[in-house]
Amino acid sequence: MTQHFKQKLSAVALGSAIALVSGSASAYNLYSENGSELNLDIEAVVGTFSSQENYFGKSGNSSSWQEGYLKAGFSGSKEVSTESTIYGGINFVSSGTWGDGDAGGNTNGSERHTEIEDAFVGVRTGLLDLSIGRQNFSIGDGFLINGDALNLGEGVFPDSNRGGAYWLAARKAFDQTVIARIGGEDGLRGDLFYLGSDNKAQSEMELGGANIEYVTEKGTFGATYIKGLNAVDNAKRDGQKTVSVRFQGNAGVENLFLSAEYADQSQGDSSADANAWYAEAGWTFADVAWSPQLTYRYTKYDEGFDSLFYGFNRGYGTWFQGEVAANYAGPFGSSAEIQHVSLKASPTEMLSVGALFFDFSNSTTFGSNSDGQEVDLYAEWVVNDHLIISPLIGVYSPDSDNATQNTNDDNFYAQVIAIVPF
Repeated sequence: MTQHFKQKLSAVALGSAIALVSGSASAYNLYSENGSELNLDIEAVVGTFSSQENYFGKSGNSSSWQEGYLKAGFSGSKEVSTESTIYGGINFVSSGTWGDGDAGGNTNGSERHTEIEDAFVGVRTGLLDLSIGRQNFSIGDGFLINGDALNLGEGVFPDSNRGGAYWLAARKAFDQTVIARIGGEDGLRGDLFYLGSDNKAQSEMELGGANIEYVTEKGTFGATYIKGLNAVDNAKRDGQKTVSVRFQGNAGVENLFLSAEYADQSQGDSSADANAWYAEAGWTFADVAWSPQLTYRYTKYDEGFDSLFYGFNRGYGTWFQGEVAANYAGPFGSSAEIQHVSLKASPTEMLSVGALFFDFSNSTTFGSNSDGQEVDLYAEWVVNDHLIISPLIGVYSPDSDNATQNTNDDNFYAQVIAIVPF
């Protein structure tokens, strides 16, 4: 294993194998000369899943299924002057779900789809980076926007089929974007953006907004404004306004991790307001064997809060809180209070193990009581240059039987994700 690749994968193992690797394809350089570069980009992820319980009225007492996708294409750049570079990329995604389909009935196992994913062009000049086309876009750690990554299939909402691979979120690009990034990596920087979704499960929402950040050694302060411009058959999102403030960093204290965000939202179809916020603190015991990291987070979503395009960002629990609850049974980022405790450790440079606990209270997802608890155990193992494996097992225990969850029985859940960097 090359030292450069070892360092790269070590960083992945100590962060999140899924979040960091599947967010950007592995690049193989085909050409690099005189300020021009062309790369072959390939990303392959597969997973197998098993759930003892089904939800949303899905028939059968359990589900076992598989998901996978291959993303491949080209990206490149060319210097046109000493201060300006043109860049772009184009690729396709081929995805599918097999077996019974997922436990929430979002897929049925028949999904197979191949389509263009990213297709964008941009120019960087000085402190301005302007790009347009189909591409991913995220703000902060994904509490409100982390790509257009909701991937339904032929299940509960067949008209919203995007080709399956529901958990893996094979497709993440917004259909139309205009993004202006202003500033460097430190100090004051910002984003102006227009995002247009072709995702029917997201009401094909169009939105615009601004994001401003102040990056320091002690942490990043941020503020975001998001305006709903248009949505198909969703008056709540037409004219919707969301304003948020956030911080993430160590406040100048080594081994400390702090993260918090507050979002206030007014709905487009009324004057009603809703808000959501979280506060998180963690500590790394750097002088203890395996350098364990202990974290506590409290999250509160008002009833009716629209969590927009949130998604998997910096690891398990962000922002799908509980593998069963957040993906299949509910609550789904709205109408809930969630307490979360995580413990993560690294026995070796290439292996991390962790435990997650979630307590869901005051939850009225879809008008039903979806209180409960979940415990998940997982590992992130970099096997070699071309294989990363992340197994997870969990137990979800709903407090009551309701129409959404079908049952109050404990659910034993298991999954194994494999990422193949080329």
